[in-house]
Amino acid sequence: MSDTPSKSHGRKAIRPSLKPRALMEDEQLANVWTAQVITLFPDAFPGVLGQSLTGKALKDGLWQLDAIDLRPFGIGKHRNVDDTPAGGGAGMVLRADVVGAAIEAARQRAQTRLPLIYMSPRGKPFTQNMAKSLAAGPGATLLCGRFEGVDQRVLDHYGVVEASLGDYVLTGGEIAAQALLDATVRLIPGVLGNAQSTEEESHSNGLLEHPQYTKPADWEGHPIPEVLMSGHHGEIAKWRSKMSQELTQARRPDMWQALQNAKTVDKP
Repeated sequence: MSDTPSKSHGRKAIRPSLKPRALMEDEQLANVWTAQVITLFPDAFPGVLGQSLTGKALKDGLWQLDAIDLRPFGIGKHRNVDDTPAGGGAGMVLRADVVGAAIEAARQRAQTRLPLIYMSPRGKPFTQNMAKSLAAGPGATLLCGRFEGVDQRVLDHYGVVEASLGDYVLTGGEIAAQALLDATVRLIPGVLGNAQSTEEESHSNGLLEHPQYTKPADWEGHPIPEVLMSGHHGEIAKWRSKMSQELTQARRPDMWQALQNAKTVDKP
């Protein structure tokens, strides 16, 4: 992606380019939700975040992205960023002095103190509520690990929050960081055309979303449920609520139980 500064304030133009990071190298916009990503692969950003609604919002200045290359903070002639694990073992660990220097640089570049999040399979699960909380704040600084991870001392020193997308391991944190940012940025006011769409989707109210249908009315012998074609909004709402509850009970009994527990607590 590439950008050409336009005359309108707070707007960036995006077009295909061999330099995707150019979109993010413009001057920092004031009072805009800011994502910083500390990574060994800055050219991976904005990636898919530069497409569709998140890309349009990035261009329009509703949020901004700053990919910070970890390599220049490396040690010695070859800019080494990692070393062997203390105590032995396979793989390599990102050095505390290298990551710490990158975090300090990120803080100097940010216009306000941003929460530090390390994408890690041992972190607490990233949820819709976490995305809402981040979207309501000034932004976030995401640390993307590689190899065997990051020296624990730097995580402890900066009080870094560890977040996980699920019970599996990726080769690095870049894909996880993009997923976290996509889930968060779409909740920033103005990014989605219809704010109501975020209120009815899965996880927004403790339930999974009801099934969705569109034209044609009959496809391969499968018709759209009659109630959705009735025009009776009250009955449609009841059907959608019923389907959401049934889907949640069947597919996510843990969510269903949590919802029932919350209702019990709310009772006088």
